[in-house]
Amino acid sequence: MEFTPKTGIKGLVENWRGDVIAAISVALIALPLSLGIALAAGAPAMAGIWSAVVGGVVTTLYRGGHVSVNGPAKGVIAVILFGIAVMDDGSGQAFNYVLAAIVVSGGIQAFLGVLKLGRLADIFHSSVIHGLLAAIGIIIFAKQIHVALGTNSDSASIIQNLIDAVVYLPQANPFVVIISIVGLLLSLFHSKISFRVFQFFPAPIWVIAFSIPFVYLFNFFDPQSLNFLGRTYEVGPTLLLDIPDNFTDSILHPNFGKIDTLEFWTTVFSILIITSIESLAIAKAVDKIDPYKRKTDLNKDLTGIGLSTMAAGFIGGLPIIAVIIRSTVNIHNGAKTKWSNLYQGVFLLILIVALSPVMKQVPLCAFAILLVHTGFKLASPAVFKQVYNQGPEQIIFFVFTMVLTLYTNLLIGLVGGSLLVLASHMLLAKESIPQFFRMTYRAGSKVSQNQDGGYDLKIKGIANFLGILKIDKLIEKIPAGADVNINLAETRLVGMTYMEYLVDFLRVQKETGGSVVIKGLDSHVSYSTHNRALKISLSNTEQKLSPRQVRLQNLANENDYTFNGRVDWDTIYLKKFHFFEIRPIERKSNALKGTFKYNNMSWEISDVTFNDGDAFSAETFNTTIMVLKINKDIPVFTMEKEGLFEKIFDRVMAFTGFKDIDFEMYPDFSKRFLITGRDEPAIRVFFNDELIRFFENRQIYHIESNGEALILFNKVKLARTDETIALIDYTKDLAKLLA
Repeated sequence: MEFTPKTGIKGLVENWRGDVIAAISVALIALPLSLGIALAAGAPAMAGIWSAVVGGVVTTLYRGGHVSVNGPAKGVIAVILFGIAVMDDGSGQAFNYVLAAIVVSGGIQAFLGVLKLGRLADIFHSSVIHGLLAAIGIIIFAKQIHVALGTNSDSASIIQNLIDAVVYLPQANPFVVIISIVGLLLSLFHSKISFRVFQFFPAPIWVIAFSIPFVYLFNFFDPQSLNFLGRTYEVGPTLLLDIPDNFTDSILHPNFGKIDTLEFWTTVFSILIITSIESLAIAKAVDKIDPYKRKTDLNKDLTGIGLSTMAAGFIGGLPIIAVIIRSTVNIHNGAKTKWSNLYQGVFLLILIVALSPVMKQVPLCAFAILLVHTGFKLASPAVFKQVYNQGPEQIIFFVFTMVLTLYTNLLIGLVGGSLLVLASHMLLAKESIPQFFRMTYRAGSKVSQNQDGGYDLKIKGIANFLGILKIDKLIEKIPAGADVNINLAETRLVGMTYMEYLVDFLRVQKETGGSVVIKGLDSHVSYSTHNRALKISLSNTEQKLSPRQVRLQNLANENDYTFNGRVDWDTIYLKKFHFFEIRPIERKSNALKGTFKYNNMSWEISDVTFNDGDAFSAETFNTTIMVLKINKDIPVFTMEKEGLFEKIFDRVMAFTGFKDIDFEMYPDFSKRFLITGRDEPAIRVFFNDELIRFFENRQIYHIESNGEALILFNKVKLARTDETIALIDYTKDLAKLLA
């Protein structure tokens, strides 16, 4: 980027137009989601709105982030439901007691930020956190599926709620189910619909909009009985959103009458842990997609969110969290400063006031189906597969935490899952308990500066989640932009959370101009091929090539290429391509390199692992890509099969100013390929007759230019050896034309 936006009042004046436009889009998403989250949490609907407004207006005044958006999030649903259940004494004050717990948790959270303990969230094992989130997803699904079906389960057990959803399915209200099915289809297929006007508004808005005609069709405004296939079903105003005409009536105040009870403090710490972990994790995720690569002050952000949570609790709002979906939309729509968060809070308040009569016509099942979809994504089979791919021990931690949470509560689930991880590490390290803790805290890890100005970070002993804060203190001694060698050769065990921490440090250091090398793991073994999986050091262990790596090595030997099967953490160059600009790249490996001698164009084929999606529920993808360095300037463009990558690519490109370019002289080519780019004249010159004929007669690849190089890949999967050979041959012929 050309410049980093100014901060404070100067940033407001300089960037208000872009921030306002982004804020409008965010407010449109926040309106239905905030209402739905509050309803799912068993709170008044306006509690979600107050939380979003306070998260926008108050948090902006004191925060450590730049373009993240604050408000209620799905993570708070389970803790609010839990608090209401355990503190319900029949007085009608259950939610007021929860508001008091929200205020207290916000105060503690702000204090932790003042003490600069923002990094505390890093010590929790990632598989345990994913287990908690999966449990939250199941809780959301179990509660909201009944609203979406028009059924009811009075059981306090989440498992029984799920069973009841199946048992009561024959009793489902078809007039409610029809609306839910339409909403679900819109949620699932919104990104695949190419109609531009349809893409202008986010999926939740369309779900709400399409539900209202059904309300008129079935006349939910009057209590009545409707017949369907010979059976009678009740419909009426009870199925619609209920918000007060006078918004001051929706302002509730905390009741501290339960402050001396165990239930109160369990609720406080459940809220504190979930909001802190999720907010800090999302803050780091937003930093990765911030086009200006700014870093959030996690301690200041923790304090700001804590103060905002206190303010929200005092007026009847839910806890404040940094929200990944709204933050991503904020960035994609051109937000540059923290003031976009304030604007979205103001716009949201205006929207709820202006649209209050319309919102009262929205059926509750429309909000419920949005959350059913969200809950499913948090605990979908893809999540289980992703965790299992990180190692069989990780799926044990994940499932244990999830099940324990479902049968107890979030706090017990977190503690129990963490203890299981700790016990497993002790068994795998094969050390006595005293020795295990000595190797965790007193192993002698150190950082030193070498003669060339770089730094050597030698890590010893047990490197697991318990040692995160200790390594954090060592890393604080390393200045931004410095070259660092991280040596793990003298570690007995390296946990996944520890590796994730090191990789995050690696990314930050590389983005500031430094070079980081992680080495010393050659003698470590793992139960998984996942590079961040738990690793144990064994004597006399040699790293063996996989069958696929052997085939690639043979291919290199036969053709005078070079092959390196090791992991390469240096992926900064790939961030220059739009496809990877907003998708965090974890690593690349199995690099095959060569040069086309007749034109001296160098190339590299490697396996790249990247993430796509929300922070905690992000999917991990592996693909094989080729990078071809062109020895001249070429226009920036993308080229792909029409509709092939619309879901994960085209909708992102729409935010970058790219537009589809058709070639009237080549109608077949234009039908088969989607060409996008800003400099249309230069692109038309580049795609000459010879090049177009080449693409028409060859296999279709996704091709993208960053102005000096091309990336090419076929599918979002690892290439077989024959596919790798075909890609090299394809690129060789393409390079001849480009030369």
